[in-house]
Amino acid sequence: MDIKVPAMGESVTEGTLANWLVKPGQAVKQDDPIAEIETDKVAIEVPAPAAGVITEQLVQAGETVQIGKIIAKMTEGGTAAAAPAAAPAAAAKPSASAAPAPTTARATDKVAPSVGRIAAENGVNPADIPGSGKGGRATKGDALAYVASTPSPAPSQTRAPEPAHVPRALGPREERVKMTRLRQTIARRLKEAQNTAAMLTTFNDVDMSEVMELRKRHKEAFEKKHGVKLGFMGFFVRAVVAALKEIPSVNAEIDGTDIIYKNFYNVSVAVGTDKGLVVPVVRDADTLSLAGIEAEIGRLGALARDGKLAMDDLQGGTFTITNGGVYGSLMSTPILNPPQSGVLGMHRIEERPVVVDGKIIARPMMYLALSYDHRLVDGKEAVTFLVRVKEALEDPERLLLDL
Repeated sequence: MDIKVPAMGESVTEGTLANWLVKPGQAVKQDDPIAEIETDKVAIEVPAPAAGVITEQLVQAGETVQIGKIIAKMTEGGTAAAAPAAAPAAAAKPSASAAPAPTTARATDKVAPSVGRIAAENGVNPADIPGSGKGGRATKGDALAYVASTPSPAPSQTRAPEPAHVPRALGPREERVKMTRLRQTIARRLKEAQNTAAMLTTFNDVDMSEVMELRKRHKEAFEKKHGVKLGFMGFFVRAVVAALKEIPSVNAEIDGTDIIYKNFYNVSVAVGTDKGLVVPVVRDADTLSLAGIEAEIGRLGALARDGKLAMDDLQGGTFTITNGGVYGSLMSTPILNPPQSGVLGMHRIEERPVVVDGKIIARPMMYLALSYDHRLVDGKEAVTFLVRVKEALEDPERLLLDL
């Protein structure tokens, strides 16, 4: 029985076989994970299609594999003692049935403006981009994925060729480690955001006294009733959703010469993991209660730390919240999560002297930072958005009364 690379989500066509979880000759049960494949967004496990024994591993760890490629063979219903010796992966020949799926060419006049722009900027034919959209049309995500996986075209005579990267010699106390696909994607997308958007950051601070007092009074009853802890992120998500409804441009994106306004509120929440930063999405946050938001953030955070996020968990966000405060950050300028137009940076809470009713008193204060795409969001809108978030957090009853 052949074991093939499964489908890995929208716009993902290949990954890197990170490591084998079983050895040749080892017995497995149906759906037992036998290998881990790392894509540019998440790591997925390849399950055994049936109970039996792994007989051959046809791919070595570190190799790039495409969807449908045969990576191993197994004997269905066999036992470990009956398993033949495994052939070395380097000597294995791929099966003829593992031929790559053909791509479908499309007329260039049906290409979306954003796809055409990305194709033109990178010197590729838009008709060659495999499409996952309606009617086989390529989406912006398809174009970015195709460009990332396609070698750059030869430079024209009017442009000097860029020098090839030559790995430098290492010193006696250095080591070279290949970047994971996830880290490469993080680097590419962050640089893409800097190169594409006109990013600007505006700051404000918020007095967290009321939220902290509310949390202190009700956290035990809240956890007892809802089964989740009452944290700060629920309040921030609710405050952000209220501000997005008032300032819709922060919840929009640019697509070529068009603006796409989102009439839904999928809030991406950045989560740090051992393998890098991932940004799972709390979908339709405006329809969730405070307990529902906290429960969903907890669920997504656990999946992220265990490396079990699905592709759907990472797609479709309209705005991002990132919390550097958990690591002790006092202030930062967060980078946009393309194609979104806004990202809110939270920071650590510390007591600082502030003037209240003419008196200097210590209050738990937090700096807030909103980075936004100035091509779409005006300064007045950005400042107003951040002020609305501040007002909601300093008077959390506004969130409960929908004011």
